[in-house]
This record gives sequence, C-alpha cells and structure tokens, in this order.
Amino acid sequence: MRNSLRFLVGLMIAAFSLITYWCNQEYNPVTGETQHINMSADQEIALGLQAAPEMAQQYGGLHPDQQAAAKVKEIGQRIVQNTSAGETPYQFNFHLLADESTINAFALPGGQVFITAGLLSKLQTEGQVAGVLGHKIGHVVARHSAEQIAKSRLTQGLTGAAAVATYDPQNPSSASTAAAAAMIGKLLNLKYGRDDELESDQLSVMFTAQAGYDPKAMLAVMQILSESGGGGGPEFFQTHPNPANRRNRIEAAIAEAFPNGVPQGLIP
Repeated sequence: MRNSLRFLVGLMIAAFSLITYWCNQEYNPVTGETQHINMSADQEIALGLQAAPEMAQQYGGLHPDQQAAAKVKEIGQRIVQNTSAGETPYQFNFHLLADESTINAFALPGGQVFITAGLLSKLQTEGQVAGVLGHKIGHVVARHSAEQIAKSRLTQGLTGAAAVATYDPQNPSSASTAAAAAMIGKLLNLKYGRDDELESDQLSVMFTAQAGYDPKAMLAVMQILSESGGGGGPEFFQTHPNPANRRNRIEAAIAEAFPNGVPQGLIP
C-alpha cells in the first residue's frame, strides 16, 4: 500500500511538471523557434540587472581602464544596432571585468554581457572581440537562460517524482535509484547547455557579418580558447562543446551563410 501511494504521488508530481512545462510556450522571432519559457522578457531583464553586481564582483569588479571598457561597449552596441538583437526588448550593456587571469565571457538574462580582461588581452583584433560579444548576444536573444530555467524546473520535477516513487525507507538500496535519476537529469541539462552554445555560435556568424565584422575571426577565437585549455576533458560532461568541434560548426555556418565566400571589406 505504501509503495502504491508513493508511486501515485510521484506520478502526480511528474504529470504536474510536464503539464507546466509544455503549456508555457512562446515563439522567438529571432531564432524562428517555439520555446518552452515561463518568464517574460521584463522578468529576464530584472533578473539580469539584479545579478550583475554580484557576478561582476566575483571577477574583481569592473576594469579601471575606461578606454578599453568603452571599446568593448562600442563593439557590442554596434552589433546590437545593426542586427535583430536591436529589435528585441532587451537592454544590452557590455562590461569589461578586472580579472586578468581568467579567460571567460558570459551573458546574464536580459542583456548584461561581460568579458574578462584576461580574455580580452588574448584577442588580437576587433573582429575577434565582436565574435565573442556576438556569441553572448546570441545567448540573450535566443533566451537560453529562460529556457534553461524552465528545463531545470522540469528535470527537477521529474527526478523528484522518480525519487518519491522509488525510494523506500525500509529498503536503503532504493536510494541508488533516486541518485541515478538525479544524475540523468543533470546530464540532460548539460546537453541543453552544449546545444545552446552551438546555436549562439551560429547566431554570432550572422550578427558579426551584419555589423560589418568578418565572422571568420571567430575561428581564431576558438584557437585561443583551445590553447587556453577551454574544453579540456570529456565533452559529454561539460556545458561547452570542445573548441575544435565548435570550430567545425562555425566553419559550416559560415559556408552556409556565405556560399560564395565571405564579403570583402569586413573588419577582421
């Protein structure tokens, strides 16, 4: 009887999680996809603005070099103003972080984009900076964070349901089943993360070219990340694809977008 009750409760939790996830759908005009999202653009913006100061502090705050910071903002805003990113409700702002040892860049929901001084120092051209920022802009307009939140809630609900349904306090070995369910949910979310990275690379190819930058500069960025240790270890257990694999996908995206070759005169 107890097992039947636990199974019924687990089934109800799973059903609620699935219904909540599948009923929250929204069309994204930038990507052309229908996404499962349970927050508005205004909520994304508010979430990003709230998290920005703490995130910046983790990397030593903003860099004091105003000229370098202004250049980052200039490149980022040029991409926004010349692409569909500028037609979205997001409030883009670009920040140069003081951390000179960490190679990283990231975007918060709603348009707060950060790049560390450590990564900026590795980039050799304006086009390479544009490639990095275009990729992060892609994450924002593709609403990857909002998608991740919805997917995380779904997998948490399903793994919680599995734990409730299978755990028996009279049978300690059943805990291993619950642990396995939690691990599967974690790996599923990692896969979502890698897919998001590849989609953002494709968007960056389009955005950089539309803003006047050579998208081939992104290939050099992948080389820099590879030499900096990006993507080390088994790819399946990482949120970012291996830089070599990303390079192949970027080359394919450039060839698809420009079958006759990348236009001349773009900023390298």
